[in-house]
This record gives sequence, structure tokens and C-alpha cells, in this order.
Amino acid sequence: MTVSLFDPIKLGAIEAPNRIVMAPLTRGRAGPGFVPNELALEYYRQRASAGLIISEATGISQEGLGWPSAPGLWTDAQVEGWKPVTEAVHAAGGRIVAQLWHMGRLVHSVFNDGKQPVSASATQGAGRAHTPVGRRDLEVARPLRLDEIPRLIADYVVAAENAKKAGFDGVQLHGANGYLIDQFLRDNSNLRDDDYGGPVENRIRLLREVTDALVGVWGAGRVSVRLSPNGDSQGVDDSNPEPLFTAAAAALDTLGIGFLELREPGPDGTFGNTDVPKQSPAIRRAFKGPLILNSDYNVALAEDALASGLADAIAFGRPFIGNPDLVERIRTGAEWAADNPQTWYAPGPEGYIDYPALVPA
Repeated sequence: MTVSLFDPIKLGAIEAPNRIVMAPLTRGRAGPGFVPNELALEYYRQRASAGLIISEATGISQEGLGWPSAPGLWTDAQVEGWKPVTEAVHAAGGRIVAQLWHMGRLVHSVFNDGKQPVSASATQGAGRAHTPVGRRDLEVARPLRLDEIPRLIADYVVAAENAKKAGFDGVQLHGANGYLIDQFLRDNSNLRDDDYGGPVENRIRLLREVTDALVGVWGAGRVSVRLSPNGDSQGVDDSNPEPLFTAAAAALDTLGIGFLELREPGPDGTFGNTDVPKQSPAIRRAFKGPLILNSDYNVALAEDALASGLADAIAFGRPFIGNPDLVERIRTGAEWAADNPQTWYAPGPEGYIDYPALVPA
């Protein structure tokens, strides 16, 4: 029997009415103190028809958040800011999980009173950081000490507990895109010689320990992970990705998480590209739970991935920016509206909540 994007699916403990997932998208609209506001309420409410919304990347601590006006989940004010957002999504019939984010070496010291960023090792990220005072060169990070790892895991636990207080339906660990967990996973950014470096089983240790801690808060069925297993991502890369990411997937499978999401650009990717082969076929064999794929999917490619059994659902990112009613557009075969990259991260409602639906809600 052919699987359709409109077939319901059980993503762990979350019942999704369709297989069109809204991928996490940094949008930079939070208010002072990294607190979500009324704009976020309307933005997510408009997109509640997705089978599941994965929130924009959300900081677990000030140490880990280095993006202007991104939201957090480490203070009471941030929790209170998120509550109306999750309530609005639920009132519109939707489901939303919080993506938990530590940026590691990609945090500029301007965010942390001049304190050096942390990472797996003393390495420097590629490119320049977005800061409240303009673009700045990234700095060399300091390695997290072994005695700091329990505190880091505790920061994730606090954020996960806060996500529950804020009314989310679960959490996703951001383990992709060159951020802290990814910096520990891959061998060009993890140069450690202790229990968290060297062999694959050591480099996946932090991923496994943090995920296990999140399971302790939420239960396995409401925890998911995002990975980016093929090619360079903000300067982070691995010399032999298949054994690394299949081992990571197997560890996550053992923990019984609700689903695994992969961001896999191809050689012609429109937001990052690479000639490194996609690892999803090998990961599919190692991870038995629902697998969600992301990056440059259109309807035909999405349906092919479902029909072949490679994926159980597809996460669409940028198409949801310009199409709050993307699900209905796919259902009816309507044209997808273009989004404006100039307003992806701009403050205010323009390019955020003003894209029209085919039929106004």
C-alpha cells in the first residue's frame, strides 16, 4: 500500500494527522531577554496544520545562545512567553515540540560578557557571527572540561522541564548544523583524547547522554533528535561519516526516541550543498523508529521518499516561510508562494506573519 503525505503517522507518543512536518527555522523575532512575543504566537498559529511543528532553535542557556533575538527556555519569563504560543497552536488543532539548542563555538563572546565560547576542543568556527552589534569574526573556543559535562547536561534538563511547563508536546535535541552536539560528533572539531573524543563510541557519548537525560524528563516517545550527517556544516565535518552516524542512530534507537530527523543537502542544494553522499539509507538500517528527512524536497521527491520506504515523513523548512498553509497547498496542488530571504531574520511582522493563505484563516 502506497504511503501518502496525508496519511497519519505516530511519531513516538505524538499522533500527527499528516506527514508534512514543519522544520525548525531560526527567524530572530524574540523580544528582550530572548522572550517569544505576540508575533511568534501568530506565526506558529498560522502554520498549525503541519503534522508537527518543530520550533525554531531555542537556547538552553545564555552560554549556548549566540543569535540576536532568538528565543530561549532557561528563564521563567521565556517560559511565560512560550505559553501563549503553544496554546495558540493547540487551539488551532496543531502540535509543537521545542528544539533545544546549544551553539557551542558559534556563540560570540559579546553574548556572554566577554567569556570565551565552549566546544569539544579549542577550535574556531567558519564564517562570522551574527551579534547585536553587527557581524563579528568567530573566536577560538575553549574545550569543555570533563567536570563541566554534568552541568551542561543539567542545562538541557532545565530547558526540557521548562518546555513542559510552557506547554510543548515534546522536545527535539539539536544535534545538527555544526552546533555543540555536532562539534562533539565529528572528527574535524572533536580533537579530545578523553572519554568524549577519539573513537566513534566516545564521540557519540554526549549525544547519547543528553538524549537520555531528555528522555528522563519527557519519556522516550516525546524526545527526538536532528542530525546533519553528510558534508560540511558551518565548518564541522567528518572524515568517515557512515560509521559515525550509523553508531549514533543505533544508540538513539536503543533509547527508543520518538523520531529521528536528518538534514541532508545534496550537490545541488539551495541552502548548503555537498558531494558527500546522503547517509539516510545506512541510518535507516540502524534506526528502526520514524525517520524524517529534510532539505530541498518538493512534493514529487517527498512522495518518492515515502513510497520507497526511505522516509516516514518529510520536514519542509523554507516553504513554510512563504506558505503558512503549505499543507493545504500540497493537498490542492496549488502553487507555492516564494519567500523573501531579506526578511528571514529581520525584526517585525514583515516576511514573518504577512504571507497570505489561499483562504484566509
